[in-house]
Amino acid sequence: MGLRTPLARDTALAAGLALAAAGLLWAALTIMGAIDGVRLPTGSAVALTVVVCLQPLPLCLRRRHPTGVLLAVAAAQLAVYAFLPATVAFQGVATFVAGYTCGLLLSTRALVRLLVVVSVATGLMSGAVSGMLFDPQPLPGSDAARVLTEADPAVHLVILTGLLSAVGCYAVPALVGRYVATRRDYVELVRLRADEAVRAQRERAENAVRAERTSMARELHDIAAHHLSGMVVQAGAAERLIGRDDDAAREATSWVRTQGRETLDSLRMVVRALREPGPDGAGRDGTYDGAPVPGVPALDRLVAAERRLGADVALSHEGEPRALPPVADITVYRVAQEALTNARDHAPGAPVRIVLRHGSSRVVLEVANDPPPGGSGRADGGASRGHGLLGMRERAQLVDGRLDAGPDGPGGWRVRLEIPLTGETGRAAQGTREER
Repeated sequence: MGLRTPLARDTALAAGLALAAAGLLWAALTIMGAIDGVRLPTGSAVALTVVVCLQPLPLCLRRRHPTGVLLAVAAAQLAVYAFLPATVAFQGVATFVAGYTCGLLLSTRALVRLLVVVSVATGLMSGAVSGMLFDPQPLPGSDAARVLTEADPAVHLVILTGLLSAVGCYAVPALVGRYVATRRDYVELVRLRADEAVRAQRERAENAVRAERTSMARELHDIAAHHLSGMVVQAGAAERLIGRDDDAAREATSWVRTQGRETLDSLRMVVRALREPGPDGAGRDGTYDGAPVPGVPALDRLVAAERRLGADVALSHEGEPRALPPVADITVYRVAQEALTNARDHAPGAPVRIVLRHGSSRVVLEVANDPPPGGSGRADGGASRGHGLLGMRERAQLVDGRLDAGPDGPGGWRVRLEIPLTGETGRAAQGTREER
């Protein structure tokens, strides 16, 4: 309907309830005439209709002043009692909405105090005002003697009826409103906790990615420092050989060119990853063909170290071994290292198989473990143990590779890394082959 503000919606609600209350009133007066054979004078009927239509109007402010709205609606209800006999009960629809709103917006203590005051006051005053302005007119041809001559019910019965009516019209809707408010608070609390959990998980994941990127950056620094120091030495030798041994000088400068191209390719791949939001990543051990970080040649030492710890690890190579660019070489080693750590943590004692396949266009690493003896451990491959898989995927993306990790058979786990030897990775590998 285009009602964008709470005030506009409450105004529309009040207008609708006013029309509904007027319709219900005329239906009640028609029924009273049919059953009792009497009708209200025209003036009384018009006045009563005006009161009934005005009763819902305070609901326009129900969100801002719920207590005042309830008191105004209750006062209008007492005016309705004055136009009708004590034996006829007509309850305005606005009383239910006002009670519900108070239950929704007020505190429990304030709500209880308000309901007690309104219920008691309504019950006591209904005994005094009921039928005060009632002036029935008998319908032509009807026997209205019973209505006109019947003694009024006892005052205490009128008060009891008014009290029960107030409890039903104010207290019951207020309890419903209180329940809805509690439910909304609970849902909001659950939503906030879920948001906090998602935010905390995102922060942990970002921290893990930053740590992994810091690791890659440090490893790249070690590789670049190693290669650049060699380039400086070779450039100095070439400078001394110029004019004395040109062939040796050309060979030295060619080596410098190859090393420079390889280092630039490695820098380009890592810097592209570190330019993403939250760059930063750790570790250095072993050697890589003279470089101070480990690579594929260090896999044998890694497997030997695992065997010394009591693990059943088998390593096999398929295809013709080939030299990989430094970043891809480190990626293969780090993924194998992380997969072995996960297998040791989550499937202790299970046999582990490492297969490294060298192809013409790609290198594939597979690390698979059987279920742990006796069914101990977890078949999640370490996915819940921090962010090992996150780090492996980050390294795979750095070299345009693909990492798949998941269950392998009943209770086993498999990690598969595929690195294509195309694009920048292939050019870096070609440079490494030329150097060697």
